[in-house]
Amino acid sequence: MTFDALRTQLLDAAAAFSGSPAALDGILTGIVDDVDRALREELEIFPVCHHSPASGLAMVRRLREKQPKVIYLELCEDLRPLLDELRNCRLPVAVQAFASDLDQFPKDWAPLSVVAPITEASAEYQAIAYALDTPGVELVLVDRSVDHVFQWEPRKEEKAETPEDDEEAALHGDAVGIEIGDLRPGFAALEEHLLRHGKVRHWSEWWDQYVEQPLGGADYATYRQAMVLIGSLFRRLGTDRPHKVRIDEDRERYMWTRMREHLATSGVDKADCLYVCGAFHAASRVEEFGTREDVPQWKIEPRTNTRWLYGLIPSSYSAIEAQFGLASGSVSIAAASYAKSVTRGGLKPFRLAGQQGKTSKAKALPPPAKDKPVKDELTGFLSAPPALDQLDEEELLGWCVEIVRLARKNGYLSSTADAIAIFETSILLAGMRGRARPTPYDFQDAAITCIEKDAVPGRRDVRRLCEILLGGDRVGQVGYDALPPLARDVYDRLAPLQLNLQQRTLRRALLDFNAEPHLRPVSNLLWMLKYLLPDHAVRPIMGSRGLGEQSIQESWDLDIARNQRQIIELGYEGVTVEQVLEQRLRREVWKPKATAAVALKAVEDATVFLGGRRFVDELGARAVDLLAGERTVDDAPEVLKRIRRLLAHYRATEPTLPAWCEAFVTRGYAHYCTLLPTSFVDEDTGVRQVAAMLGFLFSMESLALSLGCDRSQLELAVKQSHPESPAKVALLWAANNQLGLLPLSELRERCDALLGNPLVVPSFPQYLSGFVQALEPAPVLSGFVVELLSKAFARLPDRVLLPWLPTLITTFKQQAGELVPVLIREAARTFPATLPAVDAWTPPWEAGPAPKPAVAAQPAGPVTDLLRAHPEPLNALAALLGCPTEWQDDPPAQGATPPELITLLTNHPDTARELADLLRA
Repeated sequence: MTFDALRTQLLDAAAAFSGSPAALDGILTGIVDDVDRALREELEIFPVCHHSPASGLAMVRRLREKQPKVIYLELCEDLRPLLDELRNCRLPVAVQAFASDLDQFPKDWAPLSVVAPITEASAEYQAIAYALDTPGVELVLVDRSVDHVFQWEPRKEEKAETPEDDEEAALHGDAVGIEIGDLRPGFAALEEHLLRHGKVRHWSEWWDQYVEQPLGGADYATYRQAMVLIGSLFRRLGTDRPHKVRIDEDRERYMWTRMREHLATSGVDKADCLYVCGAFHAASRVEEFGTREDVPQWKIEPRTNTRWLYGLIPSSYSAIEAQFGLASGSVSIAAASYAKSVTRGGLKPFRLAGQQGKTSKAKALPPPAKDKPVKDELTGFLSAPPALDQLDEEELLGWCVEIVRLARKNGYLSSTADAIAIFETSILLAGMRGRARPTPYDFQDAAITCIEKDAVPGRRDVRRLCEILLGGDRVGQVGYDALPPLARDVYDRLAPLQLNLQQRTLRRALLDFNAEPHLRPVSNLLWMLKYLLPDHAVRPIMGSRGLGEQSIQESWDLDIARNQRQIIELGYEGVTVEQVLEQRLRREVWKPKATAAVALKAVEDATVFLGGRRFVDELGARAVDLLAGERTVDDAPEVLKRIRRLLAHYRATEPTLPAWCEAFVTRGYAHYCTLLPTSFVDEDTGVRQVAAMLGFLFSMESLALSLGCDRSQLELAVKQSHPESPAKVALLWAANNQLGLLPLSELRERCDALLGNPLVVPSFPQYLSGFVQALEPAPVLSGFVVELLSKAFARLPDRVLLPWLPTLITTFKQQAGELVPVLIREAARTFPATLPAVDAWTPPWEAGPAPKPAVAAQPAGPVTDLLRAHPEPLNALAALLGCPTEWQDDPPAQGATPPELITLLTNHPDTARELADLLRA
């Protein structure tokens, strides 16, 4: 056997360590067996780790040596067509599968999204570039489909959420991430043990020190055996997620089944194939492992009928780190290490022709080299001491000088002394960690130690500056030709702005429609994008869009490039932005929990952004149906606000109201009349909701009556209402006053009785709240509410007023905040405008009535002369009131003076005086 010597050494070491090999022989010999099994497989297995420079370098070397004709890649099989579009992109990007119409999946999972990021320094990209640009090479993806990804997910497990405050992590949204070679201990205690004894802070640093550096310059055989060994070790030491073990094993059965199927149908020789998978899967122990004929056939479950859409979205190093739990800056450091190793080793990595503007064809490769027989390379690799790299002073000095320059640029008080300190500290830290050559992690720690102070003077701390220095956070971009039709349409329609929307900087667009009327369609598109995309994608600085609004000039901040993912995902929903907006509005109003308020908002949005009547009428008819089916009035304030606004818009712009508006008013009038008595007594229905119901009934009354509604229905509903809470009682009194069932004088008497009752005074703020809410249905009571507040502050003593004053303020703030300005304006009209006038001012509600003269007394002076000179208005008024038109005391030719009118004018002379003043004027 190839690894018998290594197996014997490990068993001897286990016996010496624990006194008996029984405790460890199962693990140690099992690891060797896994390596031996993977290497004996006729189909060559290439173990990789995602974003590993060592894997990338080994892949470049092996592809040029072996030149395989078929590459089996561990990636979702239905993502294969997207890989050809990588030519039109700038890496890193992520291939994405997206689904919003689900079948056999829980509805609350929607939308489903899967992304697989690809970076230029990764081994899988080298395999993809080689396969796509080399004639006669076939690339076959063999991992489970994205549909199976969610089929195998536990139904009760909640999906992790993406941090909202991380702009770059949001590049992937809340998508499920898939990576090739997810190599990390599944057992938390093992990872903690490795980090503690390795004297490192996080997993990425441990991997760089103990795997990347030893394997970076190793030959292919050593690399392959060591990677399988590590994968087997992590696999056998257990995991704290049993369901993940089951899924990993099913994935391995799936991949081997697909590879055997392809080998059987294509007839390709196994020696010309290469299987690229994670080191974890290379050490697989499932029964279906391998391509021999006696392997049992595993049945693959069919996909669901979920309709999946595919595309490419931008990615970034920080987005990859955030999604897969890597340390900040680790992918940037890996990319920098890969580029350095490529330059130092003189390698020529593969790159897709046409990518980043390069259109040259791939050059022909030299004849493949013959494979060497497999032999044990692990024994020597594990027993030999690690080769220590020599200190590269020039590289370290360059880092130190550059980080000081960046620190000074970002507000730190750094100097040449700090550069010297960073240089020496980096060497010191590397020595403490067992390496002669400081790594980027050593340099980063040294820079933080020597430069970082108590506070960060700018936007970036030293850790972030080190990441920028060592490679930065590269952000990918999807090319125009690889975009879906909707995204290309957006770029085409924004072209008149003459801005470079591919730049990842904020762009300012100025639109003057008087000078450039052809920009009006651009404005319409921007407003729709603002509605559909996050606020930071397109943000209006000047201008607004609402019902009946039309801006003369507009100013926009556009951040299209950094929000390319959201625009691409819009392309999964439709061909144009208008279609997506229409679909979303229709989806909103047809949700099971949709309400009339939601439908009215959709009507308003459709009117503002889309125009036209067909779709708006459809949404309006849905609003009528939703209102008729509602059994609560929780959304009554929102319904009232929106239907008022829509009615005002249609009255100003249309010759007649739409049919759905008339139906909504009549249906709402009957609906709220029916629910009014119950809502008055229901404790779960707030005062604001009841006030909104009354506001709808009173403000829409004239229109409803003209459409055939019966006013007696409202009167009966008010009479059947018997509330108990103080606020609703006040609201009912206001409704009776508005209907003419309760005169203002009687209402004033009731409120005066409340102020005079010491048992009621503590709850008087609730009555006031009800009266303030009553301004919605009865705005004429604003003067009475001001009067009521003035009486309360004037009559109540401080010992009573002060305790309930905070309650009054909080009640107004919570329940009637938007109505308080109405009271303030009414108070400004009622009270004197100057301070001296206050002393001589008498409140109108405290002014005594005019003295009543005798009934036989005649109006004297110019009023009598005026009435006798022009008797026609008085005769008409008498006829209207049903009084006889008989004049007394030398009446004119028209008749005698009616005594009833004389009495009326005597008791109320102010009207006649005002009329006389008006006529004189």
